Amino acid sequence: MTLGQLRTFVALADTGSGRAAANRLVVSQPAVSAAVAALQREVGVALVSREGRGLRLTEAGEIFAGYARRIIGLSDEAVAAAAGASEPGLGRLRLAAVTSAGEHLVPDLLAVFLARHPGADISLQVENRQRVWELLTHHEVDLAIGGRPPARASSLAWLPHQLVVVAARRPSAGRERKRPGRSVSRADLAQATWLLREPGSGTRATADEVFAQLDLAPRVLTVGSNGAIVRSVRIGLGVTLISRDAVSADLSAGTLEEWTHGPLPLERAWHLVSRADEALGPTPRLFVEELIAAGWRRG
Repeated sequence: MTLGQLRTFVALADTGSGRAAANRLVVSQPAVSAAVAALQREVGVALVSREGRGLRLTEAGEIFAGYARRIIGLSDEAVAAAAGASEPGLGRLRLAAVTSAGEHLVPDLLAVFLARHPGADISLQVENRQRVWELLTHHEVDLAIGGRPPARASSLAWLPHQLVVVAARRPSAGRERKRPGRSVSRADLAQATWLLREPGSGTRATADEVFAQLDLAPRVLTVGSNGAIVRSVRIGLGVTLISRDAVSADLSAGTLEEWTHGPLPLERAWHLVSRADEALGPTPRLFVEELIAAGWRRG
């Protein structure tokens, strides 16, 4: 069993197609088939089966894929830790972030870090909350930035922020446009159309908690990105719950207005998270310490 075979199998698991896996790995499709066949012979059970023109993982294949991702992640982590041992600023940092943080918070953090350590090798994956924690669990990233950490994860540092409800500014607002927010009723919240991310998103889960707390059952439209949500809110399609970081410019400009009611806005925190009880490599550790020096609070 080789790392090359494991990487091929994971590519096949991710894409569901030998051709797509071959394109991702820049190899031939017969090479993908040969690697997966050799892996199945060594494991001794079927890992994939045909489904129409594609392939799907068997139950054994699903289990094996989880372990394969961890093995690959640990291998990459070991190489990065060794390479960065003598010069952390020249090492590798693999980072994942939930969408709101990845779009509006992390780019500035990385810009500062790279200005100090231009030789660092940094990768960033921006995903929904569920996927971010999967990447961390499987050792596919070193650190993650998101909301409340899951079990078996440790918050190394945190930064307070708010989740706010925003709507398009009323044309009649006039001279009120610079007001920090508008107090609305429970009926206003219940009658509004809510534009929210897909299940698995942290803000979607929090919105569901708010609905339960206020006994609301509003109309919900699922929108696949924060950018599309903010654009839709601007043109009056509905309201949304979103990080203040994502709409601060719109609130300052008066294109959006904040709605306040009961527990809203919500006080939350961004967390810089690692796997619990595992030592960090030199470059991820350097990133943590520099965030704390910049004002993040130690976890």
